[in-house]
Amino acid sequence: MANPVTLVTGASSGLGELFARACAKRGDRVVLVARRKNRLDALARKIGGAAIVIAEDLSDYDAPEAVVAAVEANGCYVATLINNAGFGFRGPFREQAPGDLADMIQVNTATPTDLIARTVPAMIAHGGGAILNVASTAAFQAGPNMAVYYATKAYLLSLSEALHEELGPHNIKVTALCPGATHTEFAETAGMKDSYLFKNFAGGPEAVVEAGLKGLERNKAIVIPGAVNKMMVQSGRFAPRSVIRELVMRLQR
Repeated sequence: MANPVTLVTGASSGLGELFARACAKRGDRVVLVARRKNRLDALARKIGGAAIVIAEDLSDYDAPEAVVAAVEANGCYVATLINNAGFGFRGPFREQAPGDLADMIQVNTATPTDLIARTVPAMIAHGGGAILNVASTAAFQAGPNMAVYYATKAYLLSLSEALHEELGPHNIKVTALCPGATHTEFAETAGMKDSYLFKNFAGGPEAVVEAGLKGLERNKAIVIPGAVNKMMVQSGRFAPRSVIRELVMRLQR
């Protein structure tokens, strides 16, 4: 497995598609992972570079094993892992189906963790690598009306910070990218297009991708794109948590 690749989850749309395009443009051979094979095939044709398409539902428990096996079957190893796939729902916890919540936890936390565990050994064997975990500014506080989503992003941020320290001696860069509201399909899927947060604070996805890749190259543990997002995260350090919880609830209305 001497051929390095960059693996992008959630590559069929939004930030994932932009990450794949950016990495292909800089010369990476890209592995595109998502459920919608038709979209992945179309993207692979556009970016070229012998892109590898792997159609998997990342809410399935065994999806990470299948993804890594498919990469290895192509004679490659994952040198850069971009854990981008994720989704959320807006609404009261009591009204959300347990199965949907379980899928969210699997996609947002368990699958990225599993993929990291399965790809790190090859990175170490080849002298280093890079891992970019797409978390969120949601990781820095609790999120009433999106309780599980916020909790999954807090997990991903904590995991990233810990692995940044653990894997650094092995020449593996680890970065948590924490964007705020961003204009992608996420808002529609989460039922948030009409929320105060997205109507007033959503930014462009291109800047998020650029900040994430630059931050990973510089091996920054945490990247928060945008001055407003940085300010909001920093304000949470000084305001009482009860105030922050109420503010988050208001922003999601």
